[in-house]
This record gives sequence, structure tokens and C-alpha cells, in this order.
Amino acid sequence: MSVQWSDLIAALALFLVLEGITPFLNPRGMKRAMARLLEVGDRELRIAGLGSMLVGLAVLYLVR
Repeated sequence: MSVQWSDLIAALALFLVLEGITPFLNPRGMKRAMARLLEVGDRELRIAGLGSMLVGLAVLYLVR
């Protein structure tokens, strides 16, 4: 399995587009979400990050 640099750059570009949607469409909501994020404990944040990574890997496995 050979990963092309263009695939990696395309994935990064798509990530940046998706990350930019919320602050562009709803900046106040994004600020509120970030403020609430400060109240979340480290353990819960790590669990959410792990869950997100696992879902992402599963989707990537199914797509590839």
C-alpha cells in the first residue's frame, strides 16, 4: 500500500476546511464551546480524543 503525498495533503486540506466551518458560520457558538471545553476534566477530554481517533481509524479502514 503506497500513500501518495497528494493524498496526505488532500486529507490535511479537507481537515482544515472542516475545522473552519464552525468558526465561520457561528463564531459566538464556537467561543461558547471553547469556554465550556476549559471546564472539562483532562480524563474526559482524553477519552473523547481517544473515541474520536478510533472512529476516524474505523472510517478510514472502511473507506480504504
